[in-house]
Amino acid sequence: MTSTTSGATVVHLLRHGKVHNPAKILYGRLPGYGLAASGHAMAAGVAEYLRGADIAYLAASSLQRAQQTARPLAELTGLPIRTDDRIIEAANDFEGLAVGLNSRTLARPGNWVKLRDPLRPSWGEPYLQIAHRMLAAVYAAVERADTRVAVLVSHQLPIVTVRRYLQGRKLWHDPRRRRCAVASLTSLTFVDGVFTGVAYAEPVAHIAAVDDPAVDDPAVDDPAVESAGPDVEQLVPPPAEGAAS
Repeated sequence: MTSTTSGATVVHLLRHGKVHNPAKILYGRLPGYGLAASGHAMAAGVAEYLRGADIAYLAASSLQRAQQTARPLAELTGLPIRTDDRIIEAANDFEGLAVGLNSRTLARPGNWVKLRDPLRPSWGEPYLQIAHRMLAAVYAAVERADTRVAVLVSHQLPIVTVRRYLQGRKLWHDPRRRRCAVASLTSLTFVDGVFTGVAYAEPVAHIAAVDDPAVDDPAVDDPAVESAGPDVEQLVPPPAEGAAS
């Protein structure tokens, strides 16, 4: 369980649980990539960890894995899941491929232009654009929660990017050094609307991220899912951040 300092608003950026992805596809915003059984256990564990927190606002990206991760919190708190695609996965030209930055990827001339600028990056959605849309969602959550707690269920790269932005760090980075495990909490604190600090926790680190199939999960688009407003611009080419994003 987490608590807030008097007068502070805490926005927990919750990365979704483990996804069932045996083919190791860079799935990005592709449909059909739901949580593994271990991912569902993680989602339930995070909800239990946050039991007792004064949660006033709950939002998730429209992607299945984010909605599934939010569901146990919705059941615990009685709050609706607001769908906000300002916190959706990052766009990525390699979406849908079983790829990594290896010799095979680099050997394909068609990929060279995509990899020309790692600082932007040239293969997908610019880091600064990710940071700006995430900030808009975070500050909307601060306003809605107002000295209480908000939970936004998002994805690894967007969470890491907005954290780095708020901390005044460069946005480009080595993906292997990201501190944002599945079902982790990156917790942002605001006092009078001003960012004052960040904390990080892995409350369900004891649950192994096993790529085990889950039992059939009900459709995500149900009456309990509400819209928080228009989606962020959907870029072409599409989405992602990594096979385990």
